[in-house]
Amino acid sequence: MDFSSHSGWLLGYIIATVVVLVVVALVVPILLLAHRIGGQAKVINTGLEGAEKNTAALENLNVTIASAHAIVAGLNRGRTKLGG
Repeated sequence: MDFSSHSGWLLGYIIATVVVLVVVALVVPILLLAHRIGGQAKVINTGLEGAEKNTAALENLNVTIASAHAIVAGLNRGRTKLGG
């Protein structure tokens, strides 16, 4: 068998194999990192959902402040009428 006529093909297969191995070596760590980030994102999202639930009452804080101002103003008017 004459290997000299097939040396170009052999060299091409070797180069292709090396390129594939290099690409795999570069892509696998990226995929593992992406998987780890995805897991951490789930934990972070759970924490944010809890924070949203725990702070939902703050939505009505402006109403509470307005009510407090109205109460204080009413008390001041009452104090003024009573001479205090």
